Amino acid sequence: MIKVENLCRSYGDYIAVDKVSFGIKKGEIVGLLGHNGAGKTTIMKMLTGFLEPTSGVIEIDGVQIGSHLQETQGMIGYLPENCPVYPEMTVIDYLDYMAALHGVAEEKRTDLVIAAMAKTEVTAKGDQPISTLSRGYRQRIGVAQAILHEPKILILDEPTNGLDPTQIQHMRTLIKTLSESCTIIISTHILQEVQAICDRAIIINNGRKVVDSQLADLQSDSRLLLKTDAPPEKAKSMLGSFIGVANVQELAKIENEPGYCYRMALASDTDRYQATAELARKVQDEGWNIYGFHPETRDLETVFAETSA
Repeated sequence: MIKVENLCRSYGDYIAVDKVSFGIKKGEIVGLLGHNGAGKTTIMKMLTGFLEPTSGVIEIDGVQIGSHLQETQGMIGYLPENCPVYPEMTVIDYLDYMAALHGVAEEKRTDLVIAAMAKTEVTAKGDQPISTLSRGYRQRIGVAQAILHEPKILILDEPTNGLDPTQIQHMRTLIKTLSESCTIIISTHILQEVQAICDRAIIINNGRKVVDSQLADLQSDSRLLLKTDAPPEKAKSMLGSFIGVANVQELAKIENEPGYCYRMALASDTDRYQATAELARKVQDEGWNIYGFHPETRDLETVFAETSA
């Protein structure tokens, strides 16, 4: 559905986006992560055709965006971080106006406005001025205007920004429902939102793609933590020679707790369960005491910290 190859954007000597490539399949919900200034917004502006790349290629459903700008923009719905609405307009009038801007034929507008309001659950507020509505409803109206023209791709910039817990849950449910009919990219710095909604994460750091992985793979337990009384001069050599262990790292000792702690990274083709059992037997054969032995838990926050270090 989306194909990006060697995407670059520079401003004079400053490189905002540096040779970023990725592909996104139909129906995926992908989180685009990065610190402020990492290049996320620049990438989104290029994906939506509002900013021309310095170099590189973007294809939307097989169509190159540079030479077919109007066609590709018609496939995309976009919700900016600060949802642009006209507060003096009623919800229905605003959505009808946005449908016209999207190029929706007049005879189809009413049906599409009604459908968008139903999907985002704002039908009951249709005749109210937007200025009288809560932030949560305004965000929903922003999503409604983005899906009016039935786009194949939906790009949401910080969709839960400023919402209360109940509104956040409603937005998550809405996004998952919308993914049944379109591909979704969510740009955010809130890691919990990516973990709650997305199938996959792309992390951008200093304009470069540093991670592109399914969340299940990203958070898989590929490292083991062993706490034992064996000192480093003995343990690191033995553990490092074990088949399936890629490397061994000694961790800082925890005050008032016995023993030494070692992190073992497993090779990608190693069965974690079998390796754990065999390593435990080997440690016992060596006569070492085991104070703790378990997979290292890695959440998205851990991964994000590692890429930002």
